[in-house]
Amino acid sequence: MKTIASLAVLACLSTIPVAQGQNATPAQPATAAQSSASPVQAAQGNAASDASHGDSYYYFTLGHMQEQQYEATGRAEVATQSIDSYKKALALAPNSTVIMERLAEIYAKSQRTHEALVEAQEVLKINPDDVNAHRLLARIYVRTLGDMGASEAQKENLAKAVEQFQAILKVEPDDTYSSLWLARLYRFENKHDEAEKVLRATVNRDPSNSAALEQLSQLLVDEGRSQEAITLLTQAAGDSASPDVYDLLGDAYAQSKDFAKSEDAYRKAVEEDPDDPTHVHGLAQALMSQEKFAEALDQYKRLSELEPSTWENYLRMSELYRRLGKYDEGESALLRAKQLSPGNLEVLYNEALLYEEQGRYDDAVKILNDAITGVKNQTAGAGTPASAGGEGSNVSALAILYEQLGHAYMAQENYPGAIRTFEEMGKLGPEVHKRAEMLLIDAYRQSRDLDRAITETKKALEASPKDQGLTVTLAMLYGEKSDTDAATKLLSGLLQGNDGDQGIYVDIAQVQERGRKYSDAEQSAQKAEQMARDDGDKETTWFMLGAIFEREKKFDQAEEQFRKVLAVNPNNAAVLNYYGYMLADRGVRLEEATAMIQKAVTLDPNNGAYLDSLGWAYYKQNKLAEAEENLRKASERQSHDPTILGHLGDVYMKLGQTTRAISCWERALAEWQKAIPADYEAEKVNDLDAQLKNLKRHTAQKSNPETAKPQ
Repeated sequence: MKTIASLAVLACLSTIPVAQGQNATPAQPATAAQSSASPVQAAQGNAASDASHGDSYYYFTLGHMQEQQYEATGRAEVATQSIDSYKKALALAPNSTVIMERLAEIYAKSQRTHEALVEAQEVLKINPDDVNAHRLLARIYVRTLGDMGASEAQKENLAKAVEQFQAILKVEPDDTYSSLWLARLYRFENKHDEAEKVLRATVNRDPSNSAALEQLSQLLVDEGRSQEAITLLTQAAGDSASPDVYDLLGDAYAQSKDFAKSEDAYRKAVEEDPDDPTHVHGLAQALMSQEKFAEALDQYKRLSELEPSTWENYLRMSELYRRLGKYDEGESALLRAKQLSPGNLEVLYNEALLYEEQGRYDDAVKILNDAITGVKNQTAGAGTPASAGGEGSNVSALAILYEQLGHAYMAQENYPGAIRTFEEMGKLGPEVHKRAEMLLIDAYRQSRDLDRAITETKKALEASPKDQGLTVTLAMLYGEKSDTDAATKLLSGLLQGNDGDQGIYVDIAQVQERGRKYSDAEQSAQKAEQMARDDGDKETTWFMLGAIFEREKKFDQAEEQFRKVLAVNPNNAAVLNYYGYMLADRGVRLEEATAMIQKAVTLDPNNGAYLDSLGWAYYKQNKLAEAEENLRKASERQSHDPTILGHLGDVYMKLGQTTRAISCWERALAEWQKAIPADYEAEKVNDLDAQLKNLKRHTAQKSNPETAKPQ
């Protein structure tokens, strides 16, 4: 957040007057020209005995007034007048370094850089320790750094700027401003040790200097020495109790992913200075990172009071309301963000997300289509074809909008719309083509057109034959078709005999599980488990093993694996859902099962599979109203899922609503016939078919009692 990211940023910073620093006031130079006397008084002091110095003083005063007028108006002719006046003064007092300094300054201010450099260097010929001349040269060299790219000239000017700051510190070693600039430049030269020495000396001299602490702590964090940064800032906080230092400490904890301690530090900063938005922003982010959404929302409400015209605060409020399921409040906050920043793409994108979470897919699609049209019109207005990449086009924004639009279409189960959208996205240029390609393949897969998905993947592999991601995708598609041997062969060809094989073994286990080769899948998952190093990899392998054991009806072993995951990550929604459904489906520990699934739904409120699990758990407890509500919501989210339709039919059957039950079961059977091979479960299909036939026969007998009489 506070890293100096580029030389362009450096150049922007160089526009700050040298007399100003980041929480640092440079020590006053010792020369008479830099004392508390004005430049005019200093020039008068140099005019001791020669009458011509009176004229020199007149022209110097006139030049100084014109310089001030130029600063106020920016008029080039006034700068020229000031330069002429200073030259006349200098002609009458040729060795006056004070006049030479002012002439160099007006040259620099009026963008006559070469003349400024020459004049400042003339000053240094007379007085090599003239700090003002060194400051001017340093400022000029720094200002050029953002304009030339990574050229030899840039490297040369970087070195010259370093040389000037070093010269200043030789004369005034306590000049904090120059120390901070020198440290920045050392970092750009990748001389991190030198930068650290300068910064540590500055901090030792002034332990509460937040600018020096910020630079030094950021340097340590960037080098992976987060704990050193935290130790440094903790000591500084203990010494000064400055809110800025607490803020930096919160930042360091956040970058080391210790969000609880980050929250504590930011809270102390807010306590010390409750009206500084910077501290409140840090606290809000720390709370969001811990998923303390209600508390984070309170902080953003506070920020909306401190910064009532800042649209980002209302956007974050909307996101938090959405996370909390308070959609009306979220929409109101978004409306305020739109008023403050009309046409803002980030606001429009989040508006679409809000609509999608409510199942308002038509509204989401409209918002995203309108946003895409707006970006295309802007691009075309700038003289660039709307579909082209390159200069003047906003490829990145269009790519994000196209991707979300495609997802909205898929949520609608409008797969042709999604496919068209991802095809358009692929035309934006090579930088987004690969992403669009993968999304297109997934759209074909979700539409159950596996053959077309495989064709598209093979076509992509022809263009990029060494792309491991595409090879894995092709293997997983073969797995979906229950061609387990072809999938395993492809994946086995990617094994390298090193730690990178861990993910490949997980993929092999998955295709084997999909192909119902459970013994082989166990072995592959166990190999992946042995190679897992971090918690994320372990969670994945434990979940995979749990699913395999559940398929084999080894329920105790499955539970053991699921509990391992939840011990590491209690908020793993996929495991909470799977584990809870496994218990509910067997009618075991139903309250525990329901609690787990409810937590999964809270974490992902619009997931159709989770809603189905919750409805089924209620059904098993004979809570039919709750079961019907959740299963109906699930079917609205995933209207072609045969399991959800079958469950909903069971609820209606138990409620005595036979017509609805028949309708759901008929639709479920139709969807089972369209299921991809790996999803097809013959036993369930046969049971459902028998159930439906029995119900229809029973219904027919009730409607026509004569058919029930013995012949």
